[in-house]
Amino acid sequence: MGYALPMHAREVGRIPTGLPAGDDHPYRTGAWTPNEIEYDADELEVVEGTLPEGLDGVYLRNTENPVLPSIGRYHPFDGDGMVHSIRFANGRASYRNRFVRTEGLAAELEAKAPLWAGIIESPAKSQREGWGARGRMKDASSTDVVVHNGMALTTFYQCGDAYQLTPQALDNRGKAPWVPATGISAHPKLDPVTGELMFFSYSTEAPYMHYGLVDPKGTLVHHQPIPLPGPRLPHDMAFTEHYAILNDFPLAWDADLIAKGVYRPKMHDLPSRFGVVPRRGGDIRWFEAAPTYVLHFINAYEEGDAIILDGYFQSDPMPRPDPADGPYAGLKKMVDLHAMMARPHRWRLDLRTGKCTEERLFEDISEFPSLNYHKPGRKHRYAWSMTAPEGWFLFDGLVRYDMETGARQRFQYEEGVYASEAPMAPRPGASQEDDGWLVTFTTDIERDRSECHVFDARHIDAGPIAKVALPQRISSGTHACWAPAGTL
Repeated sequence: MGYALPMHAREVGRIPTGLPAGDDHPYRTGAWTPNEIEYDADELEVVEGTLPEGLDGVYLRNTENPVLPSIGRYHPFDGDGMVHSIRFANGRASYRNRFVRTEGLAAELEAKAPLWAGIIESPAKSQREGWGARGRMKDASSTDVVVHNGMALTTFYQCGDAYQLTPQALDNRGKAPWVPATGISAHPKLDPVTGELMFFSYSTEAPYMHYGLVDPKGTLVHHQPIPLPGPRLPHDMAFTEHYAILNDFPLAWDADLIAKGVYRPKMHDLPSRFGVVPRRGGDIRWFEAAPTYVLHFINAYEEGDAIILDGYFQSDPMPRPDPADGPYAGLKKMVDLHAMMARPHRWRLDLRTGKCTEERLFEDISEFPSLNYHKPGRKHRYAWSMTAPEGWFLFDGLVRYDMETGARQRFQYEEGVYASEAPMAPRPGASQEDDGWLVTFTTDIERDRSECHVFDARHIDAGPIAKVALPQRISSGTHACWAPAGTL
């Protein structure tokens, strides 16, 4: 059974669900059952182990948390944004969760009905114009979260605004004023060394992509078009000390179908391309590589005259549905990491010759990477990834990779317990890259409860060193981040 509500917990808000009774959608039930209540909870109970004294900061995770039924078919990436957070300090922990109060959510609550169709439905079914790379979508701001300039920024994978929340109290502060009219995609990239934030956006109209940079004080200081041969579906980017790395993958919208109002992706007979552009703007250089699709990149860094780019190569970016999966067959395959065969991969972009070489790093099926907070854009030795059960978009364990020795460690949760993306929080003053902790939220279906688990980043195979009870069972979700106390 779930944990009793902590003494220092109180309900601060609620949006009652409008989902149908007896809902059987696999991504609105089970581990993906949405939350309705917003809580403040302090003095959380440590039910196992001890919280490290040096763990000082906030772990934030964004979640697709649908409030109302969908227009037609529902995809788990369509749901309304909800941020869950846990603040650690002095061996104690406190929890908050809040809906992201987007313009789209406000409009639907006022209408008491859904107004926008999701990604696997035709935009013609939407009742209003809306947002998004293809238009006529709701900007749910439910994909990603990052802390920049003292604000938590939530974003949407199909492009839109960046919504601001205070990273500790999760007070909604509206839209970030620097976002250009072309919007931004999920996965803006924070350089923790310079404090700069890099971002991209994409659309179905030429030039099809834009790239920009925001300074540490939240001022847009660069924004440029990135001309592409046609409409694409990028999801992530990477950066080094001097460059931003964008992409042009062959899995993209079919331009002929777009002309007929149909937005359906396909694998084109084209190579993958990586675009290298100076961080504060300039000419872009393109490097060709083997055809694939990359949902997320691990990191990039400069090494002599080359850029090393690590990410997850998909051997089958568009797996065929299995009729045995019934009415949700297509949906299940399009979010199944095993079906896509996503594995850690490395590309080497030679800035002198313009050539790209590549290699498989590990054979594990894994995704959703984590690095030491200080390592993005710089050479890393260690990376941590999430593992998934076959047939589901859920995380059932963690794996640690040593890029120098090829060594691996794994931790597997028991069946029915699922984790969240697990960022690495370095120990303050640490001299070793892997000296710190991984933090994750768990959803336990059978016991109807959630916890926050803390792992020693050097020994994840030993299991959590601390477990903290949360005041409610929380829905599964996508992306998370760690923000050290000094950035809050």
